[in-house]
Amino acid sequence: MNILIIGSGGREHALAWKLKQSPKVGGLFISPGNAGTAQVGKNVNLNIFDHQTIINLSREKNIDMVVIGPDDALASGLTDSLQSVGINAFGPTKKAAEVEWSKSFAKDLMKRLNIPTAQSEEFTQAESAKEYLKTQTYPLVIKADGLALGKGVVIANSYDEASAAIDQMMTKKTFSSAGDTIIIEEFLIGEEISTHAFCDGENAVMFPVSQDHKRIFDNDQGPNTGGMGTVAPFPVADGTLDLIKQKVVLPILKELKKTGREFKGVLFPGIMLTKDGPKVLEFNARFGDPETQSYMRILKTDLVDILLACLNGELNKTTIEWAENKSACCVVLASKGYPGNYPKGLPIEGIDMAEKTDGVVVFHAGTKEVENTIITNGGRVLGVSATGDNLFEALKKAYAAIDLINFNGKQFRNDIG
Repeated sequence: MNILIIGSGGREHALAWKLKQSPKVGGLFISPGNAGTAQVGKNVNLNIFDHQTIINLSREKNIDMVVIGPDDALASGLTDSLQSVGINAFGPTKKAAEVEWSKSFAKDLMKRLNIPTAQSEEFTQAESAKEYLKTQTYPLVIKADGLALGKGVVIANSYDEASAAIDQMMTKKTFSSAGDTIIIEEFLIGEEISTHAFCDGENAVMFPVSQDHKRIFDNDQGPNTGGMGTVAPFPVADGTLDLIKQKVVLPILKELKKTGREFKGVLFPGIMLTKDGPKVLEFNARFGDPETQSYMRILKTDLVDILLACLNGELNKTTIEWAENKSACCVVLASKGYPGNYPKGLPIEGIDMAEKTDGVVVFHAGTKEVENTIITNGGRVLGVSATGDNLFEALKKAYAAIDLINFNGKQFRNDIG
């Protein structure tokens, strides 16, 4: 079968890398892709928000399934557009994906279903939000309601920091319309984990638990990013994953289906393990990035079979296997200045050497190839993934490989895992 992957990041490279291993895959296309996806499939540089162009490409290439990676593509209703003309699309519809693209919608849903989450209030006016701040204890969490590339969350340790965050989101429009509404919520204390579930509208199969590292600098310092590195599996107490499935994932799927928002795809609740048990931080409606780069290294089952089972409502008939006694990690190499302004067009050296390290695969994110040279083309440039018999071994391989890769201003965290 022919598959088209939508997106240009490390997640999409990892999905393409995994799908390429399936004997069921014939043609593999990625739009717009990056320098890494070009090595496993064919890049097609199209505007992913021009739905008709994607439909035309799908017809031209006889695409059997479109796999949608980015949150904003799902929020734009690309799945709906493809399905309306009979093209299989993996990823929830626009209405189902609202659990991600509107934090206020997700909060209301959780309150209605009594799903454990942080206490919060919603605001559409900066003045009333700042008045509310005066009655609160700190730290507090300020969130833009809409999509903000993983950067629309500020942990404020004082009124001044919280007020400045509100100004950035609501007055200066740092995240455009995503900050028209904001959520102010309590700061939860505990261990943050990423949980993912394959969903077919009714049934769910959980991935192993992973952990992302959001802040740009070591020891969780500095501003939030889209994610600087992941490990999987991440150890949690026995029963925790099933508890999250029963108390969070399945109630959400049931309610979405009941309200005409049937969710088929990957549901990704970010969870804080607090002293009072797991609490939901937020929902994502797609594969995580960079979680996927670790997950694809330890997934044993043919990914095509899983995606089709989700689309066809047959997850309960599908066995999904992960490599036993294997650990995986992914360490992100970012451009100098990220998550703020950063340069592009800098040559990258050493990727081939890095991939000669046992167990290492380098997934491209913000890269492109110009005249046989791979150059930087984004904030998060590469994801160096590795597997090992334990997490220590995987991380040792990844960091050894990182030493072999060079571009001007390369920055990464030394404390992943």
